[in-house]
Amino acid sequence: MSATDVRRNDASATIRKFDLKLEVVVVPVADVDRAKEFYGRLGWRLDQTPPGIVQFTPPGSGCSVQFGPTLTAAAPGSAKAYLIVADIEAARSGLLAAGVDVSEIYHPGPGGTVSGPDPERRSYFSRASFSDPDGNTWLLQEITTRLPGRVEAATTSFASANDLAAALRRAAAAHGEHEKRTGETDPNWPDWYAEYLISEQTGAEPPR
Repeated sequence: MSATDVRRNDASATIRKFDLKLEVVVVPVADVDRAKEFYGRLGWRLDQTPPGIVQFTPPGSGCSVQFGPTLTAAAPGSAKAYLIVADIEAARSGLLAAGVDVSEIYHPGPGGTVSGPDPERRSYFSRASFSDPDGNTWLLQEITTRLPGRVEAATTSFASANDLAAALRRAAAAHGEHEKRTGETDPNWPDWYAEYLISEQTGAEPPR
């Protein structure tokens, strides 16, 4: 191993000792007022910022978006980002109600995209998309169970009451199947629920 490799490994080890949390993504827009109206219509929170910067935060998100006349040299409409939702149909309906032009829901198939949600409602599969007035693309992606290693068990959390409620409904349905299999009422259902909720976020094997 070369001295350069050693230094890189040491630097990587040092970086892993502290958190690096994504805070803001800059969205290139041509008309700040028009963009402000659009993102406000989505129900995103308008945050207090210095003059010349507009910042919105999607509900339940730890990351915000910013735009302004001098924030980026990127061409308006060139951005693309993902928005994670627990229920793609409810999210699409809400956007339509806000007057947003949203695509039909679709999912990947063997020969390309297929209309409608994934029949098994597998995480990462069901999608829809919309654009802001400048053409910046937002891809909705339904995720209820994370891939293993995506979230650590010690840091599992829910970003909103809606996400927690949806997770509890899934846990209740799964627990009902669990009681059918065992043929017994489970008095320790809170422990079972907790294990199920964590398994969804971490990608671990769910309780049986």
